Amino acid sequence: MKTKFAILGAGKLGSIVARAWKAGKMPEYELVGILSRTADSAQALAEEVGVAWTTQLEELLRWKPQIVAEAASVEAVKANAIAVLQGGADFVTLAIGAFADADFYEEVQAVARAAGRKVYIASGAIGGFDLMRTAAVMSPIEASITSETGPQYLRTTPVYREEMAASETTLTAFEGSAKEAIALLPRRVNVAVATSLATNGPEHTGVKIESTPGFIGDTHTIRVEGEEIKAEIAIYSRTSAIAGYSVVALLNNIASPIQFQ
Repeated sequence: MKTKFAILGAGKLGSIVARAWKAGKMPEYELVGILSRTADSAQALAEEVGVAWTTQLEELLRWKPQIVAEAASVEAVKANAIAVLQGGADFVTLAIGAFADADFYEEVQAVARAAGRKVYIASGAIGGFDLMRTAAVMSPIEASITSETGPQYLRTTPVYREEMAASETTLTAFEGSAKEAIALLPRRVNVAVATSLATNGPEHTGVKIESTPGFIGDTHTIRVEGEEIKAEIAIYSRTSAIAGYSVVALLNNIASPIQFQ
């Protein structure tokens, strides 16, 4: 029997997940519906892949999904995660920045535990969660993430400076802790939140954001060092598509009798 799942979000990333299911890349799943706050986008994507759609979580939960996969936003996670868990479904999330709110993070953990449900954090634009968590239990570690991107992607953020666009060299846009990065850039630090949760926590995980003129996409380099292990993980992605496909990979791993952890 196939596992019933639903998608929260009908934008670029939600569309990747839905189309992957339609293309047969998720053979263990039945997509029961798509939820988006925007009716037009929900309807368009749902009709494309041949499933139901709604703008109301209550209706989505009536379709009895066993897993709800979020591919929307931090706001969508905060608005829906607890109700999904209490409604009897597991929750997969890409917008990890929602867990930068420590009180919300603790509440979600408590609700999931009480409801007997799971929250799965998709790898998004980075990877190596297994290695990071293994290193963290072996010995005390130092952890950091450096992100390189183009100034055009930082233009609407508080760290942008006009000199970035004119510079011929890489400039540091931000350097500090993950906690500081979260406070300053709440919509752009999913990778920093993920790294900190998997290692030392937001206060003790270093974050550096670099701006390189002409650079397209993002490179994220994670460094972890302890008494017995030293690791560096570098991931380049030209677009955000890797995040959507990470949800597909995570769901397939959950359904597989042999799991990669």
